[in-house]
Amino acid sequence: MRVMVLLGSESDFVAIEEALGVLRDFGVPFGIEVSSAHRSPERTLRLVESSEAAGAEVFIAVAGKAAHLAGVVAARTIKPVIGVPVESEALAGLDALLSTVQMPKGVPVATVALGKHGGTNAAVLAVEILALKDEALRTKLAAYRAGMAEKVEAASAKLKEKI
Repeated sequence: MRVMVLLGSESDFVAIEEALGVLRDFGVPFGIEVSSAHRSPERTLRLVESSEAAGAEVFIAVAGKAAHLAGVVAARTIKPVIGVPVESEALAGLDALLSTVQMPKGVPVATVALGKHGGTNAAVLAVEILALKDEALRTKLAAYRAGMAEKVEAASAKLKEKI
């Protein structure tokens, strides 16, 4: 396992489901667990430790509402932690965004966008981090970016045909 994904609750899975496909497409082994920073703090700490022992190089923490999960993980590891804030009904995810992005000096969490887009970006960012020492992943990333550019070109051509 190179990436460990921790969800604050089962309902947070919707924000990361597509991201798991990204990790699979890049051939990056990952683990996934539900563990709450508030409801199961000891479990969270055990998972961070056991994930590191199993080879985790990057953590992705997905949580809504108080969203303290990424901070707890970052406090227990020196590996990169990417926080994915999840929308909630009460404050539309602003609470999760602020609690994920506002980490104290010296304990960073890379924070991506809310929800599914953030989940996908977290997976791509994890791959970029891993690609720093993995040439095969760098090659796959270059192809991924080229594929995105091709889709933009195709969309532009399709739009011009409509006009």
